[in-house]
Amino acid sequence: MYDYIIVGAGSAGCVLANRLSAQPDVSVLLLEAGGPDTRQELRVPLAFSKLFGSELDWNYHTEPEPESDNQRHYWPRGKTLGGSSALNAMIYIRGHRADYDAWSAACNKGWSFAELLPYFKKAQHQERGPSEYHGVGGPLNVADQRSPSPLSFAFVEAGAALGLARNPDFNGPSQDGVGLYQVNQKGGERHSAADAYLRPARQRPNLTILTHAHALRVCFEHGRAVAICFLHQGREQAARAQREVILSAGAINSPQLLMLSGIGPADSLRRHALPVVADLPGVGQNLQDHLAYGATYASRLPVSLAGAETMQNLATFVMLKRGPLTSNVGEGGAFVRTRAGLEAPDLQFIFAPCFFMRHGFDNPGGHGFTLGAILLQPQSRGCVMLRSADPLAAPLICPRYLAEPADTTVLLAGVRLARELAHTTALSRYRGDEVWPGAAAQSDAAIAAHLRGHCQTLYHPVGTCKMGGEADPLAVVDNHLRVRGVVGLRVVDASVMPTIVRGNTHAPTVMIAEKAAALIHADTA
Repeated sequence: MYDYIIVGAGSAGCVLANRLSAQPDVSVLLLEAGGPDTRQELRVPLAFSKLFGSELDWNYHTEPEPESDNQRHYWPRGKTLGGSSALNAMIYIRGHRADYDAWSAACNKGWSFAELLPYFKKAQHQERGPSEYHGVGGPLNVADQRSPSPLSFAFVEAGAALGLARNPDFNGPSQDGVGLYQVNQKGGERHSAADAYLRPARQRPNLTILTHAHALRVCFEHGRAVAICFLHQGREQAARAQREVILSAGAINSPQLLMLSGIGPADSLRRHALPVVADLPGVGQNLQDHLAYGATYASRLPVSLAGAETMQNLATFVMLKRGPLTSNVGEGGAFVRTRAGLEAPDLQFIFAPCFFMRHGFDNPGGHGFTLGAILLQPQSRGCVMLRSADPLAAPLICPRYLAEPADTTVLLAGVRLARELAHTTALSRYRGDEVWPGAAAQSDAAIAAHLRGHCQTLYHPVGTCKMGGEADPLAVVDNHLRVRGVVGLRVVDASVMPTIVRGNTHAPTVMIAEKAAALIHADTA
């Protein structure tokens, strides 16, 4: 018997395991479907894409997407201690204050930016020092990049030449502008949620961490979550929770596990011969993701990351923790508004001083650079559904990319701006031939055709267990992240976001878990 059982040792689960087990009289069980985070590639920032498709990846694929040439989009998700924070590009971005103020306005009291900033600061150790917007002494290290590429500095100069404000801190008073990203690294190595939160807590006698433990379903008694059934070492086992079961399995696995447990759209559950514990139509709905497209160019000078993997660079990394192997690939960035009248940016750029085509799988040889345009506020909504009642079967993932024409419009503006950036004086000395979408694609129709066949996820699925008020028919959890219709069950991860934030989702997910830990303590006081 444990007080709390947490399912998923990703960005949120690691935070909860640390914060809840900080009370010595509380026992915590953390279940992780993947294995320990021991592979050497996890330490080397540049190596993250080498983990795609490995045993540390759930290796999901969407269903054929009708609006993007029936692509089955590859969705990597972390399956190890640290979850996707062990596989991501380490960019530290919180989003825009308008994102959280919109959450609060939608009947989610306590979730405005002003109310959440203390949790962002509590989570953070900002190497630049404390300020109004930043904290020090927290678990998660936030650092400047150690060895950015000259191409990335050229990108910043290109943005400034086009009138974008230089922004040294996208998480400060303003998000708009161009600059280099800060990263979740410590001493030149990746600093995942497991590094930040789990490693300092794992020797506590009241914290049990079980890897290779695949959750099968939540068990209920009289409408209360009392246990988790899971597969471990080839046999089904159960663990009981005296206080709460907490799902932190992410925007794909959390709704899947709820549905397997009888919580979700009643008609769908019955089709799979599953009992209906709570009829919640919103489970698995409201899926949002950041869609990425852009422009890629060959480089006329051999300065990209294509030449990073040399013995000399490896030695520099091992001895000094510097050099190109410390690169997070997405070194430079910008947040822009594609039209007048917007309250906040609707487009993000991620500049990579290398080719990054189809997740890096289809990179041509030689040197190049990529200007990735990211749709920040997609209008399209998708869903996650059960494929079957088999808990080991991957769910159906249907993001419905580009279902709303407005999303294509923003990305087309992004491509045109990417081309303008590439043709500034700063980048022209490096710019060779345009590889994607290619010089022949000049009209909106031609660019849109290429976009449909070559867009990809930026790895930020959210929203499938939406937080909302009682009047919201798709709300799955309340503003304390408690699952509606049952007792003793919460969801704490990116799936609770009502709308996607403007930026990368790791830091916001850590914040959500910090806030949730405080709510849990308050609710049980």
